[in-house]
Amino acid sequence: MTRGPVLHGEMVRLRPIEARDASRLWDAVQDPESLRLTGTTATFAREEIDVWAAEVADRPDRYDWAITSGAVRDGHPVSDDLLGEIVLNQLDDSARSANLRLQLLPNYRGRGYGREAIFEVLRYAFDGSADDDGPRLHRVGLDVLSINPRARALYESLGFREEGRLRDVYRDGDRWADAIVMSILEDEFRASV
Repeated sequence: MTRGPVLHGEMVRLRPIEARDASRLWDAVQDPESLRLTGTTATFAREEIDVWAAEVADRPDRYDWAITSGAVRDGHPVSDDLLGEIVLNQLDDSARSANLRLQLLPNYRGRGYGREAIFEVLRYAFDGSADDDGPRLHRVGLDVLSINPRARALYESLGFREEGRLRDVYRDGDRWADAIVMSILEDEFRASV
């Protein structure tokens, strides 16, 4: 079981995905722009999403967090609704590496939630948290489509560096899109903090 800790930033609170997140996750896989920008071609049945939301936090070799608002009133979250998800998957203990994936619901893009969620996950991935030693990774990688320059600029601003390019690997309507492979190493992250 890999269930991760709750992580806190100023704007976001990250908690393991739960069954109650299924409706918002279903909304995410119905958004054509999100599917396009992430290169998602699979189709999902609602029942698959329900099972996924109920079970994913307990699957090995991955951490799946719901991005929620970090706003607090009287010591309690103002809202615990999922705004998006952030995932560390493909954990490799011997190589101390993992893959990062982020998806936000349309109304929450471009507002800083993604930036802070990535930062908090990287901090946990490389250094752990007050509650948990974390995976103590050396490298976190990702790929971003060439048709998504906004996401690429976000990753670069957080210290990710381009490692290479998979040419014409995703179909975008009648055109092709490259996948840009990026990563950040533990010492690069620590130098930027």
